[in-house]
Amino acid sequence: SEQKIKGPRLNAQLEGWLSQVQSTKRPARAIIAPHVGYTYCGSCAAHAYKQVDPSITRRIFILGPSHHVPLSRCALSSVDIYRTPLYDLRIDQKIYGELWKTGMFEHMTLQTDEDEHGIEMHLPYTAKAMESHKDEFTIIPVLVGALSESKEQEFGKLFSKYLADPSNLFVVSSDFCHWGQRFRYSYYDESQGEIYRSIEHLDKMGMNIIEQLGPVSFSNYLKKYHNTICGRHPIGVLLNAITELQKNGMNMSFSFLNYSQSSQCRNWQDSSVSYAAGALTVH
Repeated sequence: SEQKIKGPRLNAQLEGWLSQVQSTKRPARAIIAPHVGYTYCGSCAAHAYKQVDPSITRRIFILGPSHHVPLSRCALSSVDIYRTPLYDLRIDQKIYGELWKTGMFEHMTLQTDEDEHGIEMHLPYTAKAMESHKDEFTIIPVLVGALSESKEQEFGKLFSKYLADPSNLFVVSSDFCHWGQRFRYSYYDESQGEIYRSIEHLDKMGMNIIEQLGPVSFSNYLKKYHNTICGRHPIGVLLNAITELQKNGMNMSFSFLNYSQSSQCRNWQDSSVSYAAGALTVH
């Protein structure tokens, strides 16, 4: 019965957030969106999901970071269906078969799958964005481990052929700066003013680098500032896939559409998580 109560309420929340957002001219080929509780980032995530065109999207790759298990590669789910309070999402076994064949993937245990919110938080939003075509698409959840730069490049190459297809959508799951003692991260550039302004400046520096679509500059930014962007590896894979397609003459641009923080940090006892939503379009 909890599912029954949760469904309509969640549906109404998602509808509310999406109704407050404009869609851009072109449909997104990929989005970056946050994955914490909807009360914190639901309205931010709507900016990304509003750019999805359900009439052309047939497969949705969901790349989420691994929060609970050490993983040096990427892992695939062992189930066929993900349940959401809105409706069930089917995992694409044909694409999974192609990915398994590469030998580059491991199995996610059911426990890991159930514990992992980086992918889970995108399922209801995916269901909502695709509602008008709900029987016509499949999902490809991928748990992305702590990849080396060369692995990010390999996985980027692998996924680039899927990204090239307009009937595919990539959802890249990431929050931005996790600031405060509980996250063991306290970078503060006093020239920016209050702590929360310094955090925003740091995040926007990273966001601008992502918008320039260079995986190497993004890696260098992370090495320099150690910004606690939890989906840095999924983002790295996406940037490498884009680079691969640009080599083949595809013209793309990424822009962030929204940025917010869970609270405004003003002193060392405070903590916050930042969220950003953006979309990749192909011209």
